[in-house]
Amino acid sequence: MHLLVTAVLSLMFSCCLWEVETRNSTSTLSVSNGGKWGDWGEKDFCLEGFVEGFALKLPEQSSTLRDKVGAIGIRGFCSDGSTITSSVGTHDGIWSEEISCWSNYLKAFSLRVTEPQGITADDTAVNNIKFQCSGGAEVEGDGPAWGKYGKWSGACKDGNICGIQTKVEKVKVLPVIDRTELNDVKFFCCK
Repeated sequence: MHLLVTAVLSLMFSCCLWEVETRNSTSTLSVSNGGKWGDWGEKDFCLEGFVEGFALKLPEQSSTLRDKVGAIGIRGFCSDGSTITSSVGTHDGIWSEEISCWSNYLKAFSLRVTEPQGITADDTAVNNIKFQCSGGAEVEGDGPAWGKYGKWSGACKDGNICGIQTKVEKVKVLPVIDRTELNDVKFFCCK
């Protein structure tokens, strides 16, 4: 019985991995102003559809917090009902409401980033994001207004955004004097 259960679980796991790996992206969207800290997380893709909305994880506002933190993470909402998220920072925070392209898909993006401040000032890296929708509209997150928006990424030429990968600096040792969370993001286009 134990061998049968193990075989079934192994088959189910292999099936699920195969399904995720078969989603081929046609291009990768990136920007040049992402933060320099952290590590790239795993790629995550919509099962079949495209990303039509997003939410940012932002820190809870606290007057006692001396180290400002920008965005902590980003998640995409897919037209097939799935949700995608890559690596997310370790800071406590709250996910915003979904910001949607309304019957359209995300096509290109721009990051609002605070450039490295040196040892005497506070680094926050990515603070906000905005997207161009396939229907022509723009939607923007509700992150802090620190820093400035960089240039737009290229747009998905053949298809729409279907996947995400984030670069996040996670706190490993306490105490931390200055930390960032979300530093950069890549999106993937699919047909």
